[in-house]
Amino acid sequence: MNGEPVSSTENPTAEFIAAAEAHSAHNYHPLPVVIATAEGAWMTDVAGRRYLDLLAGYSALNFGHGNRRLIDAAKAQLERVTLTSRAFHHDVFGRFCAELAALCGMETVLPMNTGAEAVETAVKTARKWGYRVKGVPDNMAKIVVAADNFHGRTTTIVSFSTDPEARADFGPYTPGFEIVPYGDPTAMRNALTENTVAVLVEPIQGEAGVLVPPAGYLSTVRELTRKRNVLFIADEIQSGLGRTGRTFACEHEGVVPDVYVLGKALGGGVLPVSAVVSSAEVLGVFRPGEHGSTFGGNPLACAVALEVIAMLRTGEHQQRAAELGEHLHRELAALAAGAGSGVQRVRGRGLWAGVDIDPARGTGRQISERLLAEGVLVKDTHGSTIRIAPPLVIAEEDLDWGLERLRRVVG
Repeated sequence: MNGEPVSSTENPTAEFIAAAEAHSAHNYHPLPVVIATAEGAWMTDVAGRRYLDLLAGYSALNFGHGNRRLIDAAKAQLERVTLTSRAFHHDVFGRFCAELAALCGMETVLPMNTGAEAVETAVKTARKWGYRVKGVPDNMAKIVVAADNFHGRTTTIVSFSTDPEARADFGPYTPGFEIVPYGDPTAMRNALTENTVAVLVEPIQGEAGVLVPPAGYLSTVRELTRKRNVLFIADEIQSGLGRTGRTFACEHEGVVPDVYVLGKALGGGVLPVSAVVSSAEVLGVFRPGEHGSTFGGNPLACAVALEVIAMLRTGEHQQRAAELGEHLHRELAALAAGAGSGVQRVRGRGLWAGVDIDPARGTGRQISERLLAEGVLVKDTHGSTIRIAPPLVIAEEDLDWGLERLRRVVG
């Protein structure tokens, strides 16, 4: 039965957790579960108990655990060649770049590995474009970002974070960034100067609690950046590749940015794959030796990402996210409207929701632990908020099963 043990063997969870706590840095505080196997939207721990995954690796697992198309693509490439470095060409690279560029409606791809690497690459791209193309004086380039952003955890990226946990004790910080309130077009307009080279925003802020900006915000940012000759960089690492019911969250406002930053689902949950995608003019500012990555664009990554692109081209997963997303938000809205409900607010788009829990019912961590006991895996953020982002392949009946456990915990 879903959420119940399927094995009577002694639970070895504590042993695994003790080993991890003893020998790994404590930069994470995982829920007390140890996963051994997974398939689709379900995960099984070392004791044989099954859990419904409503996190999907922060959207890295949009296509589910163990997706056969992705696993088969990886296996086939493993038998051929896995790494050449960019010192040499390989026979999957050109096709990957061409097909990802086409999916984005762009021309040129610069592949990396992690999302943070891709954001760093976008920052470097914007600065070099600002100096080489826009004519900004040396070392004067400015990038405008939004408060409550989450773009990664490198030193440069935390320099423009407003999250004390991400930022504290990591200075001195990298200059050149201005932070404005998210969703405020007036503040954005006032921040743009002749030395502004880019605006970097998430179309939906994921780590902040799945915050959807006011209608028209993205199109206003697009208009402002176009008028001021500023690059509009959309960080679609979490929001992109089907999560919101469209290939890219920017599409909900009919917006095409100058630069897409992609990651997470691009690797299908099989391995890290990220990329910066833009025009030939923008990415053409790089010359050999000015930026790179040993593993970026490796054959194995390209083979898996090509299969991801092929699945997205059909539109099937985007449609499923849109349809199931409507169901998800309808059910969550009904839960929030119920008498005595512990749900205060719900936000999101597609198969992605931030759920604010009445603090009197518990912190987000406590709610996550109670759901864990019910066989459901979610993750908290910022106090009493939990995030729901199941694999796009989840069955509607399984989604309803998970939502019923949420009602049981907070209703």
